[in-house]
Amino acid sequence: MMKISKIENKINRIKKKIKNLKNIIKYYKEEKKLNSIKKELKKENIWKNNKLIIELKKKKKKIENKINPIKKNITKIKYLIELIKLSKKLKSYEILKDINKEIKNIEKKTKKIEFYKMFYNKYDNLNCYLDLQSGSGGIESQDWANMLLKMYLKWAQKKKFKTKIISESKGEIAGIKSSTIHISGHFAFGWFRTETGIHRLVRKSPFNSTGKRHTSFASIYVYPEIKKKIKSKISYSDIKIDVYRSSGAGGQHVNKTESAVRITHIPTNLVTQCQNYRSQHKNKEQAIKQMEYKLYNLEIKKNNKKKKKIEDNKSKITWSKQIRSYILDMSKIKDIRTGIESNDIESILNGNLDKFIKETLKLGI
Repeated sequence: MMKISKIENKINRIKKKIKNLKNIIKYYKEEKKLNSIKKELKKENIWKNNKLIIELKKKKKKIENKINPIKKNITKIKYLIELIKLSKKLKSYEILKDINKEIKNIEKKTKKIEFYKMFYNKYDNLNCYLDLQSGSGGIESQDWANMLLKMYLKWAQKKKFKTKIISESKGEIAGIKSSTIHISGHFAFGWFRTETGIHRLVRKSPFNSTGKRHTSFASIYVYPEIKKKIKSKISYSDIKIDVYRSSGAGGQHVNKTESAVRITHIPTNLVTQCQNYRSQHKNKEQAIKQMEYKLYNLEIKKNNKKKKKIEDNKSKITWSKQIRSYILDMSKIKDIRTGIESNDIESILNGNLDKFIKETLKLGI
């Protein structure tokens, strides 16, 4: 049986980790905010203001998601310490096995909390948009873009995120030329942001009778949905608005009138589009919002002395800026940034991306 001293050492190590986590997430500051919100919600006159109630409850839930896992571990550790004291006093060591088992559970939960500390960047908790663009290569690249779209939708589903295809441009024969997905859920941007970059596919072409090997590229660009009022307004003299017929994703909600809207920001050459609504006005409004998020993100990068424009992340969809290679005929996927490889092609393309994304987050990429 494990000695009490070893169990106490394990508990002390966990306590140190929890103390570190409390500092990272500013635990006591968040706890004060939570108590303040709870007091506000108990006031009698607050029930007259439904909008304020909804806002306060959202803030309350966000803080609770942040501090409650730590709080639960602290409570459990205190209880285990008391059990150890009782065990010493009674000189009964039969419960030590159960204590050690509970410590292992706490260690697992603490590791999970430690992982989520990587999501305390400014915009990590926000919803996000994912832009997907096929590279040069016609039908091959368009088919590859469609495979990536399905992969991300499946991964989002596994993470219990809600997804909505905002726009989609179909390929002439198969696949897609481009697509924009809205992703909502807890730390959506934090999870998705490291996927920005070029994705390279190598396979024997299903569209070529000779079965020649073909290399295709597609780009992914992820940006946060910033809900607060964005300071920089778009000047209409800087944008070009095109309308076109809705097609592709949307099912019964897509009609055949010219309701879809594409907006190009001329100074930066950024493009957004929306065809999700029947109303051209609503599609235009949504496309403008997306453009504001993109331009705001560009300003953030400039403020952080990142001088390259956003379109640098999307231009030249070829070998440069490649983050991952998918070599199907060799059953091999390699993440260029982390060096992680996988031979389970089918699993990855079915949305099991955690092994790649968790490692990029741990490395701070």
